[in-house]
Amino acid sequence: MQKRFALQVTGIVQGVGFRPYVYGLALSCGLGGFVKNDAAGVEIEIEGEEPACRRFIEQLPLAAPPLAQIDAIRSRELPPQGEAEFRILTSTAGERRTLIAPDIATCDECLAELRDPADRRYRHPFINCTDCGPRFTIVRDLPYDRSHTTMADFPLCAECAAEYADPADRRFHAQPVACPHCGPQLRLQQGDMQLVGEDALAQAQALLKRGGIIAAKGLGGYHLVCDAINEQAVAELRRRKFRYDKPFAIMLPDAAAAQHYCEVSSAEEQLLTSPRRPIVLLKKRPAAAELAPQIAPHNAYLGVMLPYTPLHHLLMQGFSALVMTSGNLSDEPIIYEDAEALSRLMQLADAVLYHDRAIFRRCDDSVTRISGGAEQPVRRSRGYAPQPLPLPGSPADLLAVGGDEKNAFCLLRGDQAILSQHIGDLIEDAAWQSLLAETTHFCRIFETEPKYLVIDKHPAYQGRRLAERFPQLPLIEVQHHHAHLASVAAEHRIAEPLLGLIFDGSGYGDDGALWGGEVLLGTPAACTRLAHLRYARLPGGEQALHQPWRMAMSYLAETVGTEQLADIAPPGLLDASWQLLWQFSAAHAPLAGGMGRLFDAAAALILGRREVSYGGQAAIELEQALPPVADARAEAAYPLPLVMEAGEMLLDWRPLFAALLQELPHTPQPLLAARFHNAVAKACVEVALWARERYDFAGVALSGGCWQNKYLLEYTTELLEEAGFSVYTNHLVPPNDGGIAYGQAAAAAAQLAAKL
Repeated sequence: MQKRFALQVTGIVQGVGFRPYVYGLALSCGLGGFVKNDAAGVEIEIEGEEPACRRFIEQLPLAAPPLAQIDAIRSRELPPQGEAEFRILTSTAGERRTLIAPDIATCDECLAELRDPADRRYRHPFINCTDCGPRFTIVRDLPYDRSHTTMADFPLCAECAAEYADPADRRFHAQPVACPHCGPQLRLQQGDMQLVGEDALAQAQALLKRGGIIAAKGLGGYHLVCDAINEQAVAELRRRKFRYDKPFAIMLPDAAAAQHYCEVSSAEEQLLTSPRRPIVLLKKRPAAAELAPQIAPHNAYLGVMLPYTPLHHLLMQGFSALVMTSGNLSDEPIIYEDAEALSRLMQLADAVLYHDRAIFRRCDDSVTRISGGAEQPVRRSRGYAPQPLPLPGSPADLLAVGGDEKNAFCLLRGDQAILSQHIGDLIEDAAWQSLLAETTHFCRIFETEPKYLVIDKHPAYQGRRLAERFPQLPLIEVQHHHAHLASVAAEHRIAEPLLGLIFDGSGYGDDGALWGGEVLLGTPAACTRLAHLRYARLPGGEQALHQPWRMAMSYLAETVGTEQLADIAPPGLLDASWQLLWQFSAAHAPLAGGMGRLFDAAAALILGRREVSYGGQAAIELEQALPPVADARAEAAYPLPLVMEAGEMLLDWRPLFAALLQELPHTPQPLLAARFHNAVAKACVEVALWARERYDFAGVALSGGCWQNKYLLEYTTELLEEAGFSVYTNHLVPPNDGGIAYGQAAAAAAQLAAKL
């Protein structure tokens, strides 16, 4: 009996070879009908004998292309039309409910062609197919067709057009497809000289070999590049960029090179070589001494990525390692437009290597690591965004702004939380302008009109200004650390109450103080503060974040008193005017209870780190000072007791600093660092046991930037599990503020649902 069915497939099903896959499956089942892209995803109609139709529907999700993500398949029966031929039709417009694939690294088949002198795309810097290449960063509109991308400016030659139109070809409807005759052209600008094609590439490589610095165009923006073996080149890049300590990422040619310089587990190798091609944080091996020491000073880890564009593969030829850091000035967002690169990056680079395929959306590199046996994103951007995260149950679409630092926003559309690429720190005007542009673009391209705007409770956060862009939207405020807790609950789809140990640098608290050492109990809808780290004064406000000695002074003044402070403080720790600073701070400085500030003070005391040049530097260096894991865990822990004071449960750091001061003059730094870390880990178990005696919960959520500390995360998790707790952490979004927007969306959705 002849049957006809209509199927609607939603998810990431455009630009990933899904239509030719459907075409081939229909032919193998002997069916007629058609497949086409529409703004909801992929529309399919099949007609044939009923068993063949059923077989097609069953097999459709089983062998989909590797880059496809099928969220749903909806089918309905139609009257037969007597159609025996199966066709691929032109895309149609309509409601935009489809998704856009992230940018994907060059596949093995394209690399083989790139390296084959007999292939017509030999050494073509823009080679791609349906399994690889740019996606998100070149899409102007949906449906995902060439006319809606930045490739619209490059008409296909006859040979490329034939490939593009052939359903049996792996370049069938690969929107960025081109060849040296009809595609983008490589260019190099050096002073008044401009070179094209192979000459441009050769000159860029020659400059790098001579110790020069170039700005090179990637998928989502520009990189600043130099030879990672050349100490003078790396030092010069630091000088030009005013980046004195923060590690540079490096690009290595392959996984074997990564294994030479770093310890690489099987899980880390999978991340390195995945189509996402993130920067992966890897522990240095002795061979890393071959690299310029200024790449990652005072750091036991390297940020390593492998080439992810054809141009990267070509540029790397002849080099063991290249520094590949974001092309920007200071802490601004990555530069992605050619005109800006040719004007502003010329201040930092000796030449600019670029091309005429426009980047429509900037998208910085992602950074990730393996921690606690699983992936832990540090920055979720290229290769990940805008792939949606599940977040079911929201009664309304909404836009969550995120935090001011490490900003990424989240558009909640139905059951899909579309987390943006990394935007940056909103204190920079360029990042703020980027947030405005990206939120507008996301709402338009995904055709979503949010009904609510979700913001942090901090009254001075720049993100609140987004309300001016969406004045019609009601505001929902979500407390910073509640958003962290909600992000873990949403990731793991936990509706029951969780105990949240939310540790970060700071976030605006309900009492007006700067929280960050929080013990919360709750769900995405609501939470209660059970305990917190004792407050300390934040001397000089924001200045204390750049000068850890100020926090050390604050904690010590409260521990031993100001009369003894000058005698008991380590030599060189205090500023000459510390007494005046403390007098002012005692009366005017804000109260801060952030765990990050505790780590800052410990690093100042143990390592003598008085000033830092990037966020988290002191805590990172304190973790680097630890002895081997087994030795660190064998050490004792300083006391960090849970005490009741004025009706509040506090983690009291005064006994910790008293003990640390006694050991400081005669104990090696690694042991001091271990005892400090162990104090925090064991205090987590103590407070969790205390809470379990009084409240009903089984799971503990660990979130906040402090949990990027690998030793702290893994040791605390082990101790909590030994005590019978289920432990949950972030694996889909960063535990730092880059994941805040996802948590805000989860909290707001739960609150709205609770009101129904």
